[in-house]
Amino acid sequence: MNAIVDLSGKRGLVVGIANEHSIAAGCAAAFRDAGAELAVTYLNAKAEPHVRPVAEGLGATIITPCDVRVPGELEAVFEEIGAKWGKLDFLLHSIAFAPREDLQTSVVNCSAEGFALAMDVSCHSFIRMARLAAPLMTDGGCLMTVSFYGADRVVENYNLMGPVKAALESSVRYIAADLAPRKIRAHAISAGPVMTRAASGIGRFDELMDEVRQRTPAGQLVTIEEIGRIAAFLASGAGAPMTGSVVFADNGFHVVA
Repeated sequence: MNAIVDLSGKRGLVVGIANEHSIAAGCAAAFRDAGAELAVTYLNAKAEPHVRPVAEGLGATIITPCDVRVPGELEAVFEEIGAKWGKLDFLLHSIAFAPREDLQTSVVNCSAEGFALAMDVSCHSFIRMARLAAPLMTDGGCLMTVSFYGADRVVENYNLMGPVKAALESSVRYIAADLAPRKIRAHAISAGPVMTRAASGIGRFDELMDEVRQRTPAGQLVTIEEIGRIAAFLASGAGAPMTGSVVFADNGFHVVA
């Protein structure tokens, strides 16, 4: 019997690995374990020493810089994929950013500039990736991004990232509808809290993790490996009937009032 999650012969792009503890790293490992060939990006020269060893350990055949704030860098990633691979089967978008001063104040006090930057990096970059990926997904494909339940409920100290993630989840639905005729699927994976480098910018995040653990039905937090297995399923043929979904990877926390 063939494995349900089989990515043999598939090629995927992973954007958002900061180090081996990143959600994107857990997803990349699951993609690799399912047989996929990977392209991995790193933010800049400062980040490269933390990302390259992870990418090389995954056997990534394309390792390239990508800062979506720098004009042309995202486009260059897809140009390289097109030149070396000629096609793309799936991608994972796992990047988010907000200026610290805007993230650590209330929504009503965040600046217009900070909000716009957070929206551009954390949400619109996924739309840009979808546009650039579509011509390479000649046999259909899967676009995935990472969200958080702060998109749907007010989470203390999550602040402007709540509205930004809500916009991201809405974008997934519209992208799924736009690209359905091309057999390209889109999903948001709403992951439970994981102590990553990105999460460290959120005030009192360790307290949030303790609270979530206590309220989660199983009494335990999700791991990057578990999130990765869900991403691999969505990218595989087994996930073909699904699109436009917000898929919760939080051990059931989202069902608790």
